[in-house]
Amino acid sequence: MSARCQVLGTVPGFGHSISHSHVRTKRRFDPNIQKKHYWVPSLGRTVTLRVSAKGIKTIDRDGIDAVVARIRARGEKI
Repeated sequence: MSARCQVLGTVPGFGHSISHSHVRTKRRFDPNIQKKHYWVPSLGRTVTLRVSAKGIKTIDRDGIDAVVARIRARGEKI
């Protein structure tokens, strides 16, 4: 599966690891993706979302109903 947050759309970043001798090698900065189950009262069921840690905080702040409405407005299936 891809390392992508369903709430924020966060994707991996890319860069270099720099050793002590200053040799640069490619590396990938993955977002902290978690699989979370939420009860959505407007749908009357639970949904499973792949969200980043920051996405979980967004759900806590805005509420699951508002976040699910935004995801569905983008045309993404839940």
